[in-house]
Amino acid sequence: MSETHAEYTDAWSEQEPPQPPAASTASAVTPADAADAARLVSFGLQPKLLPARDAEYTDLLRRYREDPAFARLADAVATGLGLVVLEVSPRAGMAVTAGEDSVFAVRMGDYARRANTDSADRFLHGLAHLAVAAMAFPRPEDLADDAYIGRLTVNGVDAFVRQACLRLEQRAEEQGENTDPASDAPGLEAAWRIYARRSATGATKDARRLAGSTTGIVGKAAAFLTDSGFLQRTGDEGGGSYRTTARYQLQVRDMAGSAAMAELLELGVVPVSDGSATLLPPPEGDDLELAADAGLPFHA
Repeated sequence: MSETHAEYTDAWSEQEPPQPPAASTASAVTPADAADAARLVSFGLQPKLLPARDAEYTDLLRRYREDPAFARLADAVATGLGLVVLEVSPRAGMAVTAGEDSVFAVRMGDYARRANTDSADRFLHGLAHLAVAAMAFPRPEDLADDAYIGRLTVNGVDAFVRQACLRLEQRAEEQGENTDPASDAPGLEAAWRIYARRSATGATKDARRLAGSTTGIVGKAAAFLTDSGFLQRTGDEGGGSYRTTARYQLQVRDMAGSAAMAELLELGVVPVSDGSATLLPPPEGDDLELAADAGLPFHA
């Protein structure tokens, strides 16, 4: 054996032998884990499903809270689907909301088609959804209190918006700006004229509410939110009475910083306990910015 070959052999023998791949540990992600995480997210996409009524859902929620690795996996699955996890708890289940680019996002155009509405009324439908949210949780402490349950009626929401319209009209007159803007102009200043001129009921010959009336628009918003697990219908009083769910509180809490919500609340129109509305004096120096969108819980 040559001297060079001997040195090469010695050097090779001093190196660590190749190690086999590390054995799987208990914390490694398995296909079964991924399936369970996706299953939990799928439960979250069924807003009317309550954890207390499904043993598998309850077990997966418990696993999420007790197993950080599984929680991270479920969060990752949700993120990959364009979803934002708002809360995971026994009261709300896995509450998720769709991001703007998510396939699960509901847009105002989609909503208008599903509700068979005139495209020209889309802004009024967005305003109705905004008003329902503001009526349901009029104060920051209401949103912060997990035990709080908001209550509203269709007629109360309509009265709420009309009071806001009155306040906006008065403000425009005070500022010498009481001129009609283009119908597609953004902001609540444009909406109040359209909403105030629309009939509140416009009942048909058989006393049914016209879909294009303002209470008809609010009624469609409430029905959509009920189908989405955000509201629960509690009776027929006031054109239809509703209570909020934990999911809706989380949804509104997530979007409470929107300029449109702030503008509507700062007009001084607040709900009272019976689901109707009253008008309070506006705060001193309320210099409000106009909002471009008012489409809770939709994306533009």
